[in-house]
Amino acid sequence: MSQTSEKYFVPEPSTYPLMGAVALLLMGSGASFWVNQIEAGPWMVAFGFAILIYMLFGWFGTVARESEGGQYGAQVGQSFRFSMMWFIFSEVMFFAAFFGTLFYVRHIGVPDLGSVDGNLFWPAFKAVWPTAGPLGVLEMTMTPTAGKITLGLALMIAAGAAVTYAHKPLEHGQRGQLQLVLVLTVVLVGLFLGAMTVEWLPAINTALLLASAATLTWAHWSIRNGNRGQFNLFLAVTIALGVVFLGCQATEYTHAYHEGLKLTSGIYGSTFFMMTGFHGLHVTIGVIMLTVMLFRSLAGHFTAERHFAFEAAAWYWHFVDYVWLLLFIVVYVL
Repeated sequence: MSQTSEKYFVPEPSTYPLMGAVALLLMGSGASFWVNQIEAGPWMVAFGFAILIYMLFGWFGTVARESEGGQYGAQVGQSFRFSMMWFIFSEVMFFAAFFGTLFYVRHIGVPDLGSVDGNLFWPAFKAVWPTAGPLGVLEMTMTPTAGKITLGLALMIAAGAAVTYAHKPLEHGQRGQLQLVLVLTVVLVGLFLGAMTVEWLPAINTALLLASAATLTWAHWSIRNGNRGQFNLFLAVTIALGVVFLGCQATEYTHAYHEGLKLTSGIYGSTFFMMTGFHGLHVTIGVIMLTVMLFRSLAGHFTAERHFAFEAAAWYWHFVDYVWLLLFIVVYVL
């Protein structure tokens, strides 16, 4: 990498923002046409998506080349950090809307429909959760007992706290303490999985993401200390855990559909698939981001001092982990 520039970098004029705008216009318009059964809809969505992919590869590739060329100084690095923080904040608000919807429906909407006044509009409605709306009551299967859930949640929270605390010795260069905390995290994850019903896919997915947080933290330690081989290894393990998570979620969706839980299964079905589905989309994006970081590292990018692209992807992955922990509690347990 060339020596870092001390001047604020001003990029050349670019057509990539215009490409992105055109791609989003095509995708949005095409989706509208598609749901209204207009023949051009799917083609517009596909064409817009292709433009978006081309734009992302081109724009991020340009940024990577400029970074590796030493054209970015401290001010640009700071702007990248603030941009990523605001992006993650917008994602927090995105999921907050879903959590707010679930709270309203479960604790206000459903009880209100089951009240005396609500029965005037829907006499046969039963105020129970999960509800399938006009289809009746959903029967849940493979749910652990209350005792297992209590113990499992305690272990899950402890594992989440441990992997969060691991960033303190990471920042202070305390290798021994970091190793101890990450080993403790993995042990707690194993105990959590043992406390829950092992065949219960949501518990398996929770264990996978908690373990991935630990492996990603160790990958971060490795690149901070210039150990590229170890960084590549643990980054690859993190990616593999994310892919297995997606496979388990696909299996869960298949099982749910065979059991009769669909998007059309009342408000529970729609909120379940919207919340877990969008989370799965974010896991997919996170896996893609980490995979790009792995290929960049294999190409010789990143040093112990300059690796914010990886850190940004790691921030995003940890955000996805925390969202899942909350999803696991409010969607599957409570």
